[in-house]
Amino acid sequence: MISKRSPADFLAERVRHATPSPTLAVSDKARQMKADGIDVIDLGGGDPDFITPEHIRQAASDSMNAGNTHYVASPGTPELRRAIAAKLRTDNDLQYDPNGDILVTPGGKAALFEAAMALVEPGVDVMVIEPAWVSYAPQIELAGGNVISVPTSPDDGWAVAEEALEAHVTPDTRILLINSPNNPTGHVMDERELQAIARFAIRHDLLVWTDEMYEKILYDGHRHHSIATFDGMWERTLTFNGLSKAYAMTGWRLGYVAGPRAIISKLATIHSHAVTCATSFAQAGGAAALTGPQEFIGEMVQAWDRRRRLMSDGISAINGLSLAPAEGAFYAFVDGRETGLDSTALGGKMLEEAHVAVVPGIAFGESGEEHVRLSFATDDATLASTIDRLGKLFGTRS
Repeated sequence: MISKRSPADFLAERVRHATPSPTLAVSDKARQMKADGIDVIDLGGGDPDFITPEHIRQAASDSMNAGNTHYVASPGTPELRRAIAAKLRTDNDLQYDPNGDILVTPGGKAALFEAAMALVEPGVDVMVIEPAWVSYAPQIELAGGNVISVPTSPDDGWAVAEEALEAHVTPDTRILLINSPNNPTGHVMDERELQAIARFAIRHDLLVWTDEMYEKILYDGHRHHSIATFDGMWERTLTFNGLSKAYAMTGWRLGYVAGPRAIISKLATIHSHAVTCATSFAQAGGAAALTGPQEFIGEMVQAWDRRRRLMSDGISAINGLSLAPAEGAFYAFVDGRETGLDSTALGGKMLEEAHVAVVPGIAFGESGEEHVRLSFATDDATLASTIDRLGKLFGTRS
């Protein structure tokens, strides 16, 4: 008798041990608790609480109503690619030809995934500085690569040292992935830190992937620098970005990657087979976002700055918890080392007993252990309620 395969037997080896995004899992659990009648505060996601500005929405609506509901050029509409090139030139001092050096994708996550498919394979090591966004490692591993984690510490402000990079590089290392401002820590790499990374990349002949999604969300005078501007780095850097965070456009799914044409052309090939193109009328909104008024970004950052300070002061007054103000992005990476709990237990306690949904730090790698991530991209009243609930759970310092 011929035995039948179970459905799971048909799965490829690369996905058998893959797990869903931890941040989405937290939000899903919070939604289920809410559906069960429990008053849950969900701070697990990374979605700005502001609606996309009206002129951006209007541009997309006008495009749709004009009949632009068909396929567009696979790398992105010429208008959006020109707008991205102008933005990179003005904001980042980076020169890219919109006709070949830029690829528009349905979200920044898609750009990173397509890069993994194009540049990572079995036998390739990719260095990732931790704590790191939850999707970096799975994308690399799904492509068959090996993740080499480079640890950082809250005691050093999460900065990466050149010595740490040298201690973890391998003969098979081909790529180094960096993220500044960082999700989840909020650390912003300064020029000295980036210069050390550039020296290291050149010395070991590495390609650098730089995720700059939060570049416009900065506090306390911190400045963003694109590593591709450093000497010898343009030709060995892929710059990833998108419109989700700075323009409150998470649901629009618009991201992009810029880099040397020899690499971008191969990403574009994968892109053409994977998604064809990003949504046509959404790209009209994206062009309006980049070329239109920018003042609202400062207004959002001002609100997030206020909430950042509210969270830092409130959390640090709670027994066992501490929180240094983030330098960028909109996350509070809460230090729970004094509680004696690992991050999974700490996050579970907050959810089950205080009904506050957070992401355990272990989701961001071993360096995130004993921490939890809370998003402060929500209203002041909700954050005040969060502090109150956690204060009642753990007690407050006298």
